[in-house]
Amino acid sequence: MNLTRAEARERAKLISVESYDVSLDLTQGDKVFGSTTAVKFSARPGSSTFIDAITHKVHSVMLNGLELDPAEVSDGVRIQLPYLAAENDLLVVAEAPYMNTGEGLHRFVDPVDNEVYLYTQFEVPDSRRMFAVFEQPDLKASFTFTVTAPSHWNLVSNSPTPVPIETIPGEDGGARSVWEFAATPRLSSYVTALIAGPYQSVRSEVKCADGRVVPLGVFARKSLMQYLDADNIFELTRQGFEFFEAQFGCPYPFAKYDQLFVPEFNAGAMENAGAVTILEGYVFRGKVTGAQVERRAITVLHELAHMWFGDLVTMRWWNDLWLNESFAEYMSHLAAVENTEFDHAWTTFASVEKSWAYRQDQLPTTHPIFAEINDLQDVEVNFDGITYAKGASVLRQLVAWVGPEQFMSGVREYFSKHAWQNTELSDLMVELEKASGRDLDEWGRLWLETAGVNTLTPDVAVDSSGAITSFSIVQSAVAEQPTLRPHRLAVGFYDVTDGQLVRVHREELDVDGERTEVPALAGLRQPDLILLNDDDLAYAKVRLDPKSLATATAHLKDFRESLPRTLVWGSAWDAARDGETPARGYVDLILANIASESDSSVILVQLRQLATTLSYYVAEEHREKTSVAAADTLWDLAGSVPAGSDAQLQFVKSFALLARSDGQLDTVAALLDGSASLAGLTVDQDLRWELLASLVAGGRAGQDRIDAELERDNTANGQNAAALAKAAIPTAEAKAAAWDSIVVKGELSNALQASAVAGFTRVLDPALLAPYTEKYFDAVPGIVANRTHALAQQIVVGLYPAQQTTQATVDRTDEFLAALPEEGTALRRMMLENRDGVARALRAREADVG
Repeated sequence: MNLTRAEARERAKLISVESYDVSLDLTQGDKVFGSTTAVKFSARPGSSTFIDAITHKVHSVMLNGLELDPAEVSDGVRIQLPYLAAENDLLVVAEAPYMNTGEGLHRFVDPVDNEVYLYTQFEVPDSRRMFAVFEQPDLKASFTFTVTAPSHWNLVSNSPTPVPIETIPGEDGGARSVWEFAATPRLSSYVTALIAGPYQSVRSEVKCADGRVVPLGVFARKSLMQYLDADNIFELTRQGFEFFEAQFGCPYPFAKYDQLFVPEFNAGAMENAGAVTILEGYVFRGKVTGAQVERRAITVLHELAHMWFGDLVTMRWWNDLWLNESFAEYMSHLAAVENTEFDHAWTTFASVEKSWAYRQDQLPTTHPIFAEINDLQDVEVNFDGITYAKGASVLRQLVAWVGPEQFMSGVREYFSKHAWQNTELSDLMVELEKASGRDLDEWGRLWLETAGVNTLTPDVAVDSSGAITSFSIVQSAVAEQPTLRPHRLAVGFYDVTDGQLVRVHREELDVDGERTEVPALAGLRQPDLILLNDDDLAYAKVRLDPKSLATATAHLKDFRESLPRTLVWGSAWDAARDGETPARGYVDLILANIASESDSSVILVQLRQLATTLSYYVAEEHREKTSVAAADTLWDLAGSVPAGSDAQLQFVKSFALLARSDGQLDTVAALLDGSASLAGLTVDQDLRWELLASLVAGGRAGQDRIDAELERDNTANGQNAAALAKAAIPTAEAKAAAWDSIVVKGELSNALQASAVAGFTRVLDPALLAPYTEKYFDAVPGIVANRTHALAQQIVVGLYPAQQTTQATVDRTDEFLAALPEEGTALRRMMLENRDGVARALRAREADVG
C-alpha cells in the first residue's frame, strides 16, 4: 500500500491527468459502496504505469476500449496500466469498503436516531479508498462526482450541491436520488471530499474582495444541531476572509465555503477545498473552557488559510508538508491576533504549539523541518510537532528576520505566480529573498535542514552599584544536534512595580554563534528579571539568571502581560523535564501561581503538565503524597476563584482526574450525586462523565453505574465516555476485557478505540497494568502489520507500558528495537519515542529524589 517518492517522480514524468469522472452508489448496504471512475490522461506512448485503488472487488478495467482482466492487473491496492497511448481513457468499475477508522470514506451510525453519516478523510493517501486515482499531490486534475444516495440525505462536495437530477422510488419505501456535482478546478486528490447523510445546516454568505458573494454553510448531525454555535463560526470565517484576502492579495479561490462537523474524526480538521471537515468535539454540548473556544477559532482560521496555501497552491511532494501546515498555523494565529477577539493568541501559541515543538525536537526521532520523505509511511509519522509547531515557530522567526511587510509581499507574489499549480520550498524562498533583499540560503540551511533546539542563557556581570558592566547571550546545543543558529529576538527587562512585574526596557537584536555581546545593555541597572526571547520571536529554550529565577519564583503571577509570564512558565517546565530542577519544585510553582493566571489556554497546559509531572517526573517515594496534596490544593483553588469562572471549571476537572484519597473521592461522588455543590459550577452531562470516570478509576463505581449513565446519555459522546469508563474499572477482569477488545478482537471504531485505550491506562496503581508489558511487546508487530496507521498508532503509543517507569522497561524496549529493521519503519520511530519518555522520566525522578 506504500508509494515511494521515486515511483511518484517516475509517474509524474510519464503522465498528466486531465479529469476524473467518479460515480458512487451509496445504497448498496453497510459494508461496501459502488465506485466507478472514468479518467482522462495523457502519457508517453508505449509506457506503462499504475493507478491506485484500494478495493473490495474490481469488476472491470477498460483502457482505451480494451478490456483488461481485473484478476491480472489489480491486486486490491494498485491497477496496472500497460501500453499507454498519447491520450488515454480509463474506466474502472469496482466496489470499495466503508471505513470505521477515520480514513477513506468513514461510516458512522448515530445512536440517537440510527441515521447513517458519511464523510471522507483523504490526507495522506486515502482518496484511493473511494475511487481509482493517481494518488500523489503533483498530479492535479478536475474532479466530477456523481452520487446515488438516499433521497433524504444532504450531500456536500467541493463544488456547490446541485439539485438531484433523478429520484428513484425504493422497494422498501426509501427513495434514492442522484446528485451530479459540477467539475472542480484543478485540485490534488487529497483535498477532494464527499460528506453525505442527513446532516443539517445553517446558511450565510460573505462578500469577497473581488465582489463575489460566496455562500457559507455550517453543518452537523441532526442530534447535535441544538448545540451548534453557527453565528460564532460565521463571524470567525468572515474575519478570516477579510484578513487573508488582504494579506494574500488574492480573492478566495472557490465557489463556496462549507464547514462540516463530523463524527469520529482523527484530527482537528481537514482543508478539503470549499468543504472543510472539523472535529465534532468542537460542537460544545455544555460549558467549556475558554481554551477550547480559542482552539476552535484557531482551527477554523487554520483551515481557511489552507484554501490558498495548500489548495490553490499545493506542494509537489510531501517533503513540503511542513510548509503547508506551518504556514496555515502561523497565519491562523496572526489572523486571530490582528482581526478577531482572540488577541492573545501568541500567548497560546507559546504555551501550546511551542511547548509541543520543543518536546518533539528533543526526541531521538527529531528531524529537520525540511524532512526527507521517501514514501507514504514517512509522511504518516511526520504529522508531528516539527511539521506543525516548530515549522510555524520558525516561520515566525523568518518574519522577524525579513520583516513582516516584506514577508507578505513575497507571499503575494508567490500566489500570483503559482495559482492552481504545484510548488517546492524554493519557489517561496525566491520571492521572500526578492521582497526582503536578504540572502536566505544560509538561513534556510541552518533552520530548515538541521534538527534540534538551542538553549539561550544570559551571562550578566554587575558592579557594586547594581549597574550592568557586561551582557552576553550564550547559545548552546546538545551533542546529538550541535548546530548553532542565528536568532532575531528581544531581551526584556522587568521590575516589580506596585506589586506588578512591568517591562522597563526592551532590546531587539540578532544573536549568532556561541556568544553574542549586547553592549547596548551595559550601563543599565540590573532589573529584577531579565527575559531572553521576550515577545517570543525566536525558537529556542531560554534560561533565567539566578536573580531572575528568584524573582520569577516569587512573582510569576504578578506579570502584567500574559506572554512573558507564559515564557517563564515554559522555561520552568523545560528545566523540570530536562532534570535540571526538581519536579516537586515545578509542582509547587504551578500550585502557587495557577489561580492568578488569566489565560485559559495557559491554565489548560499547566494543568496537563502538572498531571504529567505527578505521574512520571516526581520521585517514586514522593509521588503518592505529592499527588494527594496537589489534588487537595486544586479543590481549594476551585473554591477560591470566582464562581462560574473558567479557572474554576478547569480546577474541578483536574481535581477529578487526580483524585485518589478517600476524602477526594467522597468529594467527587458528592458532586456527581448533587449532595454537594460548588457555587457557580454547573455539573452538565460532559462533566458528569468526567466525575464518573474518576469514581470508576478510584474503585467507587462499576459497570452498573456506567450503564445507568449511558442510558441517560446514549449519544456518540456518551458511548465514547462509557467506553473509557468501562476500560478504567480497576480490576484484573476489566483490564483483560479491555485488552481483548482493543488488541485481540480489534473491532472498535477509531473513536471508541481511543476512548478504551485512555480508560485502560487510567489507573491509580500502575501495578495493575504490569502483566501487560510483555503482552504489549508481543502484540504490536502484528498490530502495525494488520491495522491502518491511525488505529495502529493509537495502540502502539497509547498502550506502551510507560507507567512501568523503570529501567527494566527501557531495557525491554531496547531488546525489542534491536530485533526491528534499522531504518524505515513507523513502528521503530514510535517505539523510540516511547522509550525516550520513560528514560526522560527516570532522569527527572533522579533529580527529584533529594
